[in-house]
Amino acid sequence: VLSHADVDRLFAAITERLARSPLAPLDLRLAALVELLYGSGLRASELVSLPRNAVAPDRPYLIVRGKGDKERLVPLSDRARAAAAAWRAHVPPTAAFLFPSGRAHLSRIRLYQLVKALAAEAGVPPDRVSPHVLRHAFASHLLAGGADLRALQAMLGHADIATTEIYTAVDRSHRVRLVNRDHPLVDLDLRRS
Repeated sequence: VLSHADVDRLFAAITERLARSPLAPLDLRLAALVELLYGSGLRASELVSLPRNAVAPDRPYLIVRGKGDKERLVPLSDRARAAAAAWRAHVPPTAAFLFPSGRAHLSRIRLYQLVKALAAEAGVPPDRVSPHVLRHAFASHLLAGGADLRALQAMLGHADIATTEIYTAVDRSHRVRLVNRDHPLVDLDLRRS
């Protein structure tokens, strides 16, 4: 799982790109892609195939058509909405997709390449980062922050709660480390001389 520090480095690299002048529209696209991946836990295929109008300024969620052609509501952070809106301003109004490429949408392979390149730029080992790893980090970081497992299941679009429970193993090991590191009695030697 990516650490919070790794995720921070990815976003720092994006922030650095967005501070350049002139601003490159493809940097806005990268910002929107990564904000939506990490900020919503979308699958790569769901992200690249979002319709142009998927993100609306007055709607704090996405309506996503996922596996099995099932629709679900995915909450969006203000940051992700802002990044998507900034990118959407550069997408032709006639485009069917939010992330168009030629006559179709951005491919999953290209998304994978973009995420790997960003990781290298940010100083995060690229072999540890992929669109799916960002989805996994989204879920793990939410659980570590106290998110409800059922709510997370709905956001991720898992049909079976057992699939979502995979992330609890990561959360359990995190909690064990916290207790061993932060408990007030960690440094107290209870053995008598």
